Amino acid sequence: MNDKTVYSVIVPLYNEELVINQSYKRLKEVMDSTNESYEIVFVNDGSKDRTREIAEEICSRDENIKLINFSRNFGHQAAITAGMDLALGDAIIVIDADLQDPPEVMLKMIEKWKEGYEVVYGKRVKREGETFFKKFTARVYYRLLRSMTTVDVPVDAGDFRLIDRKVCNTLIALPERNRYVRGLVSWVGYKQTYVEFIRQERFAGKTKYPLKKMFKLACDGITALSYKPLIIAGHFGIIALLVGIILMFVDITKAIINKSSVLNFTMMIGINMMMFGVVLGCIGIMGQYIGRIFDESKGRPIYVISSTTNYNRSSKKYNIINLEKKTL
Repeated sequence: MNDKTVYSVIVPLYNEELVINQSYKRLKEVMDSTNESYEIVFVNDGSKDRTREIAEEICSRDENIKLINFSRNFGHQAAITAGMDLALGDAIIVIDADLQDPPEVMLKMIEKWKEGYEVVYGKRVKREGETFFKKFTARVYYRLLRSMTTVDVPVDAGDFRLIDRKVCNTLIALPERNRYVRGLVSWVGYKQTYVEFIRQERFAGKTKYPLKKMFKLACDGITALSYKPLIIAGHFGIIALLVGIILMFVDITKAIINKSSVLNFTMMIGINMMMFGVVLGCIGIMGQYIGRIFDESKGRPIYVISSTTNYNRSSKKYNIINLEKKTL
């Protein structure tokens, strides 16, 4: 292998002690088969189990493996961002450690990259080992996101993808801190294609994306790429106003015909509750956007690195002190 790194494989880690050795084995087999130089970048996102210890042991016997340790848990998107910031390769591949995305698919991505594509994402044609609820909500979310933004975000595709060095450099230059990486990759454009694969059942351990985190990721995706929810909130307000006027008109008309009291307690309570519900819902939508503005205005780094392994600090590429103000 020559000194130039051709491929960088970014692998976010969070409490993956049960899978990291098997993940390393399969990733190494795939990358060795390319007969080109590579690095595998493990990003330890504040794991509380033995993930860091195992990763450091792997690094001690394989110089192609590098490790970035966060000072705490900053999240999956931050881990991907850190890997991209420090990656040296001409092509950067993002893959999770749980082996649901088969490492062997990376070879197909590399083929597409060599054909001239600058972004190659994995498209799931089948999801094994997942509940009906997870499959249904994922399907609905991806299609909802696509309908709410002008950005062509591919459906049934996660963060498993290959990007060219020029795409990676463009993503590094983007200033935003609340990152939805797969959406940003679609936003920057370039020549994109996909490879299809069957998503496997998780090798071991538990998913790191429970319902709460999935909901947050969904909110990040929509608010990062679209302002249509704000427009929809305005439409809800207009509809609620019209419904309220119609109901009041109907109630007054009935009172005149029946010669009864105009004030109907049940009707008034119903109208008020409907109006309050619309108002609070709209405030909640605006709150999502205001919260993002607040986070961006603070200017804090996306992540903080506590230590690294197998990085050459004299390298011009690797400067942990001054890295686009994203880390400390």
